[in-house]
Amino acid sequence: MALHNVNELQDMHLDVLKEIGNIGSGNAAGALADFLQVPTDITVPAVKLLDFSETVNFLGGPENVAIGMLVGIKGDITGMMLYVLEKSFASKMTSALFGTEIQDLYNMNEMERSVIQEVGNIMAASYMNALASLTGMMIDISVPTLTVDMVGAILSVPAIEFAQIGDKVLFIDDRFIIDSGEVKSNMILVPELQSLETLFEKLGVSV
Repeated sequence: MALHNVNELQDMHLDVLKEIGNIGSGNAAGALADFLQVPTDITVPAVKLLDFSETVNFLGGPENVAIGMLVGIKGDITGMMLYVLEKSFASKMTSALFGTEIQDLYNMNEMERSVIQEVGNIMAASYMNALASLTGMMIDISVPTLTVDMVGAILSVPAIEFAQIGDKVLFIDDRFIIDSGEVKSNMILVPELQSLETLFEKLGVSV
C-alpha cells in the first residue's frame, strides 16, 4: 500500500524513525565532541508526529526568536531537514570554542554564524550518514542555510511542504549534555512520501 500522507504512519514506522534518530543523535554527539573538544553526550531523543500549530508551540511559540538551519536532502531519498536551535544551544557552542557567549542572535558576528552553520552541517551529516549506513542508500545534503527569526517565520518555508504530505511533520527533540550542561536542538524532517516508502522498503518494513 502506498503512503498518501504522513498521517498514515503507524507505531512500527515511528519506532523505526526513532531508532534512526537514536543512532543519528549518537553520531552527532560524537562529532560535536570532536569539534568542540569537550565531553558531549545525548539523551534518548523524542520522536513525535506533530501538526504545524503543535510544532510552533513546542518551539516556544510563533514569536520566540531562534536560529533556523534548512538542509536539503538529495540522492536516493529527497526532502529537507530543518534544525531549530535556541540561543542557549548556540551560546554553548561559542562558549566551548571561544569562551564567549552569544548576547544577541540577531547580531551574531561572522565567526559565530560560521560556527553555528558548521554545527548544523555536522548534525545533518550525522543523521544522514546513519541513515545511509542502515539502508545502503546514497544520500547527500546541501550546505545549511542559516536564518535568525521568530519561530513562526522560520517554519513558514517547510510549512509549504507540510501541506503537500499531510498536516503533520516528523519532529525529533534532542537533548545534548555538553560540558555538563544540558541544551536542546529540534529537528524537523520533511521527506518526500516516495522517499519514506523507499526508506521503509530498504529496512524491510511494510507500508
